[in-house]
Amino acid sequence: MRTPLGWREDEAVMPNRGAPVQSPINRSSNRWQGRRSHAMIPRMLLLALALFAAPPGMAGDWRTEDGSAIVRIGDCGNRVCGRIVRVLNPAAPPNDANNPDRAQRNRPLAGLAVLSGFSRNGAGDLQGTAYDPKSGRSYRAYLAVGADGTLRVTGCIAFLCRSQTWRRVR
Repeated sequence: MRTPLGWREDEAVMPNRGAPVQSPINRSSNRWQGRRSHAMIPRMLLLALALFAAPPGMAGDWRTEDGSAIVRIGDCGNRVCGRIVRVLNPAAPPNDANNPDRAQRNRPLAGLAVLSGFSRNGAGDLQGTAYDPKSGRSYRAYLAVGADGTLRVTGCIAFLCRSQTWRRVR
């Protein structure tokens, strides 16, 4: 509670100086307030990093709709990306044979980035680029986790879009 002069009741006036002095109780509480504010800095930094991170339901390994590969989705800097971690189709070529760039046709499919540059768009989904090693083409793409825990991957050329449903690998 404050006095008419604006001092708190637990503050005293030093003799001959007239300056308010805080009691030891207030000094310790101010000290803790400073420590609490310093403890908030790492929390705020983690929160800022979390805004750029993959949504919690999206990070992890996913089996493609046709069952030909497992793609691991996670953070790549301040974006989200996905790489093939395992090729499941024994008939698939071992490398990126359909790439339009001849210099990249020898890249192995395992480790190949098929989802890149994804960040949040206005609708809450992630928007970026998807690469299809079967056709050798890249598409504007969207990622969204469904209520049933599946991942909807939508690729678009101009206004034509096609979606796949990927399932989490446990």
